[in-house]
Amino acid sequence: MGFLETILGGLKGLFGRKHLAIGIYGPPNAGKTTLANRITRDWTGKPMGKTSEVPHETRRAKTRKEVVIRSGRSRISFDIVDTPGIATKIDFHNFVSEYGMGEAEARQRAKEATEGVIEAIKWLDSVQGVLLVMDSADDPFNQVNLTLIGNLEARKLPTIIVANKMDLKGSSPATIKEAFPQHPTIPISALTGLNMDNLYNAMVKYFK
Repeated sequence: MGFLETILGGLKGLFGRKHLAIGIYGPPNAGKTTLANRITRDWTGKPMGKTSEVPHETRRAKTRKEVVIRSGRSRISFDIVDTPGIATKIDFHNFVSEYGMGEAEARQRAKEATEGVIEAIKWLDSVQGVLLVMDSADDPFNQVNLTLIGNLEARKLPTIIVANKMDLKGSSPATIKEAFPQHPTIPISALTGLNMDNLYNAMVKYFK
């Protein structure tokens, strides 16, 4: 870091950050873009991206600048970054066998999804906080969640775990909370908007 950057960094710490970048992370189909759309609809009136039942619909990071969330008399202003789903293995055969894609389309999607994972990891250098989305109907002890938690903790990034899909039968946000007690866990349904006020309250309080 150069002299100017050091001085600017010190001034930012002295006077407080005026703006944040908050990344939305998690495995494919956990509901990251659905959450991004819920937040941006609630606070800007416009959705952010396209969703799909097919994994890796989001293959490039998307940003929405200057989203302002209010909770009581408090507020935060931030750029929201909807990142591609993190996966440890992406096989084009799955798109063919499970979703009926042609081989050429499946290969291209797998290629773009792999590039998206790399881009998402790079974005960790540019965000100041993370909403880590987990499907509360799935077992939280999977390689992606454990790897992400370890990476975020190593970077000391403030992290709120979003236990999504609490509206589904068989969901268990408590299991996620027990699995990762070191981080605040907020159960929500990004699809229906259930419990979003609690998430907004937590964001205003936690991302300072």
